[in-house]
Amino acid sequence: MTVYFIGAGPGAADLITVRGARRLAASPVCLYAGSLVPRELLAECPDDARLVDTSQLNLDQIIAEMTTAHEAGQDVARLHSGDPSVFSAVAEQMRRLDAAGIPYEVVPGVPAFAAAAAALKRELTVPTVGQTVILTRIAQQATPMPEGEDLATLGRSGALLVLHLATRYAERVVAELLPHYGADCPAAVVAMASRPDELILRGTLADIAGQVKEAGLVRTAVIIVGRTLGAEQFRDSHLYSPERDRHVC
Repeated sequence: MTVYFIGAGPGAADLITVRGARRLAASPVCLYAGSLVPRELLAECPDDARLVDTSQLNLDQIIAEMTTAHEAGQDVARLHSGDPSVFSAVAEQMRRLDAAGIPYEVVPGVPAFAAAAAALKRELTVPTVGQTVILTRIAQQATPMPEGEDLATLGRSGALLVLHLATRYAERVVAELLPHYGADCPAAVVAMASRPDELILRGTLADIAGQVKEAGLVRTAVIIVGRTLGAEQFRDSHLYSPERDRHVC
């Protein structure tokens, strides 16, 4: 028996990986975050699968479901939105499974920032403009940020920032980044990336918070800030340059 932590992708049901879909189709138990994972994905489960919406369960209850399946010798598909490697609360589940001796496997998925970049039709790393992407969030009452990871500190790098779980605090984000990026720095917000109700806001630090407020966005969105969003005049990469020696590995 194995628990499969499966990245369900950013929203569109067809953005799950082939491996993820196969694991889902072969697992007699499926635990999924009902508020985030598209219902269409559940059609991939076996007809007689036990489906458990974990949106109202706490960690102990989720682990209890996995333990029950383990004792019955049943594989579990644990569907998480996006990719399990970031902001997924998978680490605490894996820690519990390690302690209980329950085997598990992680199946990566399409992360929200990648879907957002696709929606914007932008490469987030552009030669001579920006080669660093920082995935982060902001401190909230329930979950503070570690020392040195506040926006003011990260903003000094000038790197492209992708902020999760922050649209509710867009004005605060802008206030902390303005001194480092400037009011004219390109910014965008992508909500519900890859879904039918996808919403894209484009602007600068000067106006993006106002757009977020007007649109009424408070969740399921990422904020992206950085010069690569507006880059037009930049050198071609060395990868496809005619000057590159293609006989050198």
